[in-house]
Amino acid sequence: MNTVEYNDEKIISLEWQEHIRMRPGMYIGKLGDGTSHDDGIYVLLKEVIDNSIDEYVMGFGKSITITISEDKTVRVRDFGRGIPLSRVTDVASKMNTGAKYETGAFVNSVGLNGVGIKAVNALSSLFEIISFRDGQYAKARFSRGILLDEEQGATNEANGTLVMFLPDEDEKLFGAFEFNTDYIETMLKNYSFLNAGLKLIFNDTCYCSQNGLLDLLNNNLNEEPLYEPVHLKSQYIEVALTHTSGYGESFYSFVNGQHTPQGGTHLSAFKEGLVKTIKEFYKKDFDPGDVRTSIVAAISIKVQEPIFESQTKTKLGSKDMGAGLPTIKNYIIDFLKQTLDNYLHKHPEMADTLLHKIVDAEKERKAISGIKKLARERAKKASLHNKKLRDCRVHYNSKDANFEKSTLFITEGNSASGSITKSRDVNTQAVFSLRGKPKNTYGISKSIVYKNEEFNLLQAALNIEEDLDNLRYNKVVIATDADVDGMHIRLLVITFFLNFFPDLIRQGHLYILQTPLFRVRNKKKTIYCYSEEEKMQAIKKLGSVEITRFKGLGEISPDEFAGFIGENIRLDSVKLGKNDMIHDLLTFYMGTNTPYRQGFIIENLRNEEELGV
Repeated sequence: MNTVEYNDEKIISLEWQEHIRMRPGMYIGKLGDGTSHDDGIYVLLKEVIDNSIDEYVMGFGKSITITISEDKTVRVRDFGRGIPLSRVTDVASKMNTGAKYETGAFVNSVGLNGVGIKAVNALSSLFEIISFRDGQYAKARFSRGILLDEEQGATNEANGTLVMFLPDEDEKLFGAFEFNTDYIETMLKNYSFLNAGLKLIFNDTCYCSQNGLLDLLNNNLNEEPLYEPVHLKSQYIEVALTHTSGYGESFYSFVNGQHTPQGGTHLSAFKEGLVKTIKEFYKKDFDPGDVRTSIVAAISIKVQEPIFESQTKTKLGSKDMGAGLPTIKNYIIDFLKQTLDNYLHKHPEMADTLLHKIVDAEKERKAISGIKKLARERAKKASLHNKKLRDCRVHYNSKDANFEKSTLFITEGNSASGSITKSRDVNTQAVFSLRGKPKNTYGISKSIVYKNEEFNLLQAALNIEEDLDNLRYNKVVIATDADVDGMHIRLLVITFFLNFFPDLIRQGHLYILQTPLFRVRNKKKTIYCYSEEEKMQAIKKLGSVEITRFKGLGEISPDEFAGFIGENIRLDSVKLGKNDMIHDLLTFYMGTNTPYRQGFIIENLRNEEELGV
């Protein structure tokens, strides 16, 4: 029986900054140390830039300067109207304070809750905000949300706002974080694509787009398009789309300049409107999946007072565009019915190419329909007693508060699977065991996914047969030994996803697990090292030591493994760059061009001494 008393003393009132620091997940999604693209330090940066973007959208300021110094201090300077000088401190420190509740000052804005900049303030060891307006300035300086000082005076600076902040390195918050410039550059590129003409200058590199979503699509194509991308736009919506020769569906969706990786009402309407328009144009009752197979598309809409499903704004929940406008669904469907239909009529060659693509997808679907039926039946039976999958309780397609933590480890062999299974968090971490080396899927039709029991069960476990809308795990982590066989298995699994489910990689769900190569210990302390450099530092620190070289995951005990897949897990994201053409990558690394690949290996060969083995 619980005997803890519940009385007046148990009721606690927190200051705004105390609540943010105690429950940061409510405001920025998660913390992290900068190794993942959705870690909190990038959310802080985005919250500040969003305010500057809103100024540009309203017609004020044509450039934004972002710098990150060596001490990790972030500086964001815009040239908008500047915050009213008497309210600078309030805007940075009073919850639910801002100009975006009244839609006349900011139309189609992202930051509507008056929370974002306060979260940045509370979660920074140093935060400074300065507003420049008409020859005057006002400045407020904070530490962890506590006001340190205020200042006002005359200035020669151009109108606008300057925000500087240093994310808090307290171990309970961001710890020893590091900014990954690749993630920041991707964020800024998206901002430039969504705000044609805006200059974003980051550490002396300028990101600027003149063609909006058309530039975004061309920047993210990893396969040759079958036809020139279609670019359609009006006052409240912009769309770009094309098809490739690959598999899967790739969508980039945005609301008021905010990337919505989980989609929402606007993306659902776009998919429905696209299929409906194409079916009506060709006067054929195509299967929706055949229409969307291999599509790469981007959609951006502007909505008054959007409703997102969380403060991090990754999914749109709104049904209405705003006052005087139809529902989001009707607006997008009507827009496509008019503009896309007109485009198809005016470009008959493109229309023929699209028709052939849809018909080919239909033929392949029908050719493997019998195989798929048998495979689904096998997968359904196997799901009841699937020895390959040790599932978790929380999934990415659920509404659980921890859905973003859901992870599937793909492992090789029983020993590695056993260590991870025994040490995992059963709520959010699942394990899928491979039986040795999987088949090389390069150059093989999708029927292999259904004919091969292992691939079919993996597809079923992820729930990605049709699309990624109901993906069951946010992070799909390949966990193999750091030896030649392990590397080969890793490559074969990546080939499988590149070939048949490239969107899993494009959307940032595929990772490689990094486990320590060495254990360095003396009688008092143990240090796990992920590189030769870390090993040498540990030896220097501990003096006389015992060194263990881990050759496989199975050699790591479950008790030790728990420390490598918990809060301090190290993951390398598998990413596709602008110049990474999927067909070329697979042809070179997994095809039959043996002499070329041999030459590459010989030129890049390193001996054991160089590797420190």
